[in-house]
Amino acid sequence: MASTPVINLRKGHAVRYNNEVCLVSDFELKTPPRMASYVQMSVRTLSTGKVYNLRMTSNESLEAVNLNREPHEYSYKDGEDYHFMHPETFEDVILMESQVKNAKDYLIEGQKYTVQFADDIVIGIELPPSVIMTVTESPEGVKGDSANNVYKAAKLETGLVVQVPLFIGPGDKISVKTEDNSYLGRSN
Repeated sequence: MASTPVINLRKGHAVRYNNEVCLVSDFELKTPPRMASYVQMSVRTLSTGKVYNLRMTSNESLEAVNLNREPHEYSYKDGEDYHFMHPETFEDVILMESQVKNAKDYLIEGQKYTVQFADDIVIGIELPPSVIMTVTESPEGVKGDSANNVYKAAKLETGLVVQVPLFIGPGDKISVKTEDNSYLGRSN
């Protein structure tokens, strides 16, 4: 692959560092007065999850890795493997639990998700900003608690527990922000 100047990298780009494919997880260009500019960034290896904190001059380069994102439909979980199907080719892509990580709380059978490939090797899953899920368990709201913005815990169809307003009950569909597991609103 081609060498890419570190100044052109951004969060989410894939690079090769120490002969491992890494994703840029944090990136900051610093230009102190009367000094040469430099890049402070963190890269996470896809194989082990180890994080490297790098400080490189702005004219240094890293080897870029071809990163593809393709939509796949989540099919089912088999032991510790998660199966995703390509909607056009019907090819089965298997992700291990270590590749799915925190996304497993948002995986609903039949929903489409973006599967990431680096050099044609499956590396992980990319969640949408929000997911619509069904509430399975939620305690009744206590009368008189509605004077303030009071929240209660609600269990969703995947087992994820989210703080929701008192009027949300079992069977309601809600939108959940995947970044921080927060309630966004009721959905139809």
